[in-house]
Amino acid sequence: MRGENKRSVIVGIFVLVGIAILVVGVMTLGGQQKKFVSAIQLKAVFDDVGGLQTGNNIWFSGVKIGTVRKINFYGDSQVEVEMNVEESVGKYIRKDSKATISSDGLIGNKIIVIYGGSTEAPQVEDGDRLVAVMPLDTDNMMETLQANNENLVEITADLKQLTGKLAAGEGIVGAVMTDSTLAQNFRTILANLERASTNSNKMIADLNSFTSKMNQKGNMLNELVTDTTMVTDLRATMENLRATSANTEVLTKEFQAITAKLNSSENSLGMLLNDPEFAKTLKNTLENTDSATYNLNKGMEALEYTWPFNKGFRRKAKADLEKEN
Repeated sequence: MRGENKRSVIVGIFVLVGIAILVVGVMTLGGQQKKFVSAIQLKAVFDDVGGLQTGNNIWFSGVKIGTVRKINFYGDSQVEVEMNVEESVGKYIRKDSKATISSDGLIGNKIIVIYGGSTEAPQVEDGDRLVAVMPLDTDNMMETLQANNENLVEITADLKQLTGKLAAGEGIVGAVMTDSTLAQNFRTILANLERASTNSNKMIADLNSFTSKMNQKGNMLNELVTDTTMVTDLRATMENLRATSANTEVLTKEFQAITAKLNSSENSLGMLLNDPEFAKTLKNTLENTDSATYNLNKGMEALEYTWPFNKGFRRKAKADLEKEN
């Protein structure tokens, strides 16, 4: 009798422990599933849920806020997902927020992620439908990766072929890499470029020095650049030079005309300079005139001693002598 009571007590204890574990499990699962939290229902329509199941979690800003309540077919080939979301979180979710399907980890269960929304839009209410955004398709991603792998293999093969040609000295680059003469020429070109760069830097330094000197007050270049009075004088001088040049041109033309007339036999001076017959005649005339003048002088001297004029010349000589005394 005593052993039976002991056995009953032990069985009762195990039953109580089992009930307690059951209650704790139910409470835990209920807490995870948000069964005992006041919630609102939101909906979203997807073209493909990708394996999403009832009871999967719903996340917002990295926080679990609810679970998938129900999944129904919608329209022709779409799927409507009903979500239980904590009512206390509803004030942070806006009507223009979006819902998409993601994964809990790399290969974890599917989840729904709510994101976005502007502060200008009102908060969601029970029964609102969010805009659904389709996630990236894993199959498409794998196909893209496969295509990229094939392209990478082709690029690797081309690169291998290219490096082989370079090592064999084919092409310009290969020749430069393998031919010592071309390499030396290339070094010479680089040295010349470096020398040209040095000379350019020196020229720039000299130009800067010249510019700084030109900016110093007191030198002629600075005065030419800054002194407006000198600029005015230079302009006036240039105008005078231009006028002088024009006058010189006119004078040259006139000299050319005079020279042309002097070279012509149509005028007296031109005939005198260019006609030898006229010059000979003029010379004979001058010689004859000189001879006639000489003879005239002789005649005048002889006239003094002739009888009709002798008395007059004597009077004149006597008058001149008295004037001198």
